[in-house]
Amino acid sequence: MGTTYTRKPPQPVQYDVEDSDNLYVTRMPSSTRRYTSYDATTGVRTTGQNTTLRRRSSLTSQNTNAVPSTAVALPRTEPPVARRNKHFPLIALSIGMLITILLLIGISYFQSWWQGYQDDVAYGYPRTYQFDAEVGHNDSSANPTHFILTNLKGRIEIIEIPGGDNAHLRAFYGPTLLGNGQDRLPVKGWIRDDQGKRDLVISIAGQQQVYINDGTAFHP
Repeated sequence: MGTTYTRKPPQPVQYDVEDSDNLYVTRMPSSTRRYTSYDATTGVRTTGQNTTLRRRSSLTSQNTNAVPSTAVALPRTEPPVARRNKHFPLIALSIGMLITILLLIGISYFQSWWQGYQDDVAYGYPRTYQFDAEVGHNDSSANPTHFILTNLKGRIEIIEIPGGDNAHLRAFYGPTLLGNGQDRLPVKGWIRDDQGKRDLVISIAGQQQVYINDGTAFHP
């Protein structure tokens, strides 16, 4: 009895009609790919394992919960080095000079004020100075001549009262002082004995003026 051979038609490869292979990136197969072989003795065509296509949805759904690392290595920073201010000595010197100048001005102002205060107490205003002396003008040691020296707005006035008798009062003028504040300068006086004659000396701010005694009156 003879053997009958039956040939099976080849199985067509099924493709996904909705997608195209060009739209996906498929993983390279890790195993040997099988190709269609034909057995001459049996007349049966067999095919190997087909590669399974993956949809885009299956590719994008993988590792959806993974979070990429964003850690960045920061560069190492050195602590800042304090720089020395080159202008510090000059600034300190300027401040010291300014303080010294202000201090000197303050001391000068205080001395001027203090001197004016002492003059107000001692000489009043206008500045007035009085003294008694025997000068030989109808006076004696018991009844000396009275002198009144006054700085009246910068004009020096000298009043002589021989023997304390106002009936023989004499008045004459001394020098005139010019400039601001001259009216606050005190005027002083005393009698100088010069070869038996007693002359009148007045002093203003360290400057002296002598009035000669002729036996009856004083003359510059």
